[in-house]
Amino acid sequence: MALPRRIEMRLPPVPPRPKAAVRLGFGLAGLGLAPFYWLLAHRWQTPGLRFHLDSAILGLRVLASVPRPLPASLIFRLFVFPMDATRYFEIEFMWRALRKALPAVRYLDVSSPRLLPLLLLRHRQVQAADLLNPDAADLADTEIVVRAAGLSDRCRLHHCRLEDSAFAPASYDTITSLSVIEHVPDGRAFFERLWALLRPGGRLLLSVPCAAQAVEQYVDRSPYGLLTPDERGFFFWQRLYDSELLQAHFYAVAGHPRRLAIHGERRAGFFEASTLRKRTDHFYPLWCEPDLMGREFAVFTSLADLPGEGVIALEFVKQ
Repeated sequence: MALPRRIEMRLPPVPPRPKAAVRLGFGLAGLGLAPFYWLLAHRWQTPGLRFHLDSAILGLRVLASVPRPLPASLIFRLFVFPMDATRYFEIEFMWRALRKALPAVRYLDVSSPRLLPLLLLRHRQVQAADLLNPDAADLADTEIVVRAAGLSDRCRLHHCRLEDSAFAPASYDTITSLSVIEHVPDGRAFFERLWALLRPGGRLLLSVPCAAQAVEQYVDRSPYGLLTPDERGFFFWQRLYDSELLQAHFYAVAGHPRRLAIHGERRAGFFEASTLRKRTDHFYPLWCEPDLMGREFAVFTSLADLPGEGVIALEFVKQ
């Protein structure tokens, strides 16, 4: 198998935050415009729109349940920006798969966006959940929503990495991990650990970025503070999987998936450009995401057909 092509990137500096009054005005504009762009996205049949609506309903419950003011950024994300870019496709894939199945008795989510496991709990698709996340700040926000949604008795939060967890083998009926494995240097070992935690008959759902040819991206500073630099002073960021890498990391361990779906950008470079703008432009119109993703992304039947970057979602069943 050929080694993935290496790309080294220097992350742009983040500009200073605007003044609080400016941020407030921007947030209020987003609250007003988000419903319009959500409706507009229906013309493209963008996946994930029902999930977007469910997150807003959860946001209303959170606001009504918490006696003290919530962080403004958390409110904004619940109502305006619950999903980022390809999350619309990834979450829709997992949501459909899990809503059609019998409720899972034991469920593990590894660092997916918090709304996926929490809404699965709210809809009674899982009876008890373990949520693992090594990002302390993100986990703290998750804890706020868990308490406000009345899910504390069925949801346990774990601040650790998967390799440091104490979960017993064959413990879970369902495991999800959305766009996480690509950020782990040894992706196969990470997948083997997930597979070992699954019971016979259980399901593992995951998603990773993909391309016609595999790529490994390195950046000049540690995105999460978890990794050490290599001999060139760069930190591993993520890999884009091609067919050979999917075979080596996943299929060789678990066999071919029961189901998969591929979404990708229609124009090569669009996703990278929009991601860069989000990192550097505090006034990126986040409320446009549902319409933008439906317009700029499409379904593909093969990785070889991708003109640029995409995302592949996979469902494995353990025999």
